[in-house]
Amino acid sequence: MEKEVFDGLVMKSTGSWYEVRSSSGDHIRCTVRGKLRLKGVKSTNPIAVGDRVSYALEDEIGVITAVHDRKNYIIRKSSNLSRESHILAANLDQAFLVVTPEFPKTPLEFIDRFLVTSEAYRIPTSIILNKIDLFDGELKELADYYRSIYEHAGYEVIETSAKKNIGIDYIKEKIKNKITVFSGNSGVGKSTLINCIDSNVKLKTGSISLYHLKGKHTTTFYEMVEVAFGGFIIDTPGIKGFGLVDINQNDLSHYFPDIFKFANGCKFDNCTHVHEPGCSVIKAAEKGYIGETRYNSYLSILADSEEKYRNPF
Repeated sequence: MEKEVFDGLVMKSTGSWYEVRSSSGDHIRCTVRGKLRLKGVKSTNPIAVGDRVSYALEDEIGVITAVHDRKNYIIRKSSNLSRESHILAANLDQAFLVVTPEFPKTPLEFIDRFLVTSEAYRIPTSIILNKIDLFDGELKELADYYRSIYEHAGYEVIETSAKKNIGIDYIKEKIKNKITVFSGNSGVGKSTLINCIDSNVKLKTGSISLYHLKGKHTTTFYEMVEVAFGGFIIDTPGIKGFGLVDINQNDLSHYFPDIFKFANGCKFDNCTHVHEPGCSVIKAAEKGYIGETRYNSYLSILADSEEKYRNPF
């Protein structure tokens, strides 16, 4: 006799076990038997938080039998030395990238690489400039610099502080009735911010290492929580780097909106925007219409993709 199969939403992943929310709202502990292969995705985690799955019950334990087609996902290289990828979260309505100019410092190229991935998979992304209460004087100028870069590039930048309750009400309105992933480096305050958004959520938080001014890993697994006013938040472990996966070098400029809007004026259709004569992007960068750090990130990512093309294994 075949077991009855149910559909559910993956709420938590520890790597070996999964928590799946049933259609009735119950949370079922699930595992996977054997290897579950997904078409076209070579990933260290075939099942991600946010996935819609089918499962059967065996002695009150769920066994995941299939992963439904994803509408999108956030993906990165699993490590600098690995050719495999890791999916942070799937089936998202939007993403919030939490950044801090100091305490700890979020590298600008890290931000740009995350944004390239979200553009490639059509995930609307806002940048949360967090811990804004810590920035005054020269640090205020640095925070303003971060904000100006990404507002100029066309992204929404939201200033927040859990301590001072700055920007929290606006974030609540933005995430209402949506599935939202929060991501960023360790120590930028993702979990503290989520706890502030909904007081019923009690995610583990940590402190900053004063020696290195870097965050300590407090979230060790991927988890989706349901917020009281409607919607779901996905909290992710802090990530240090963001290696890109399956970004075609010919399409890269499409994922920089501030660069792509000048690309139609280039003399050559296959312009790489690096050295070609009659390149509108180079001219725009020279005149400051494209931010210097954004253009440099584009060149860096393009160089990485060319190296991967030359050395695929």
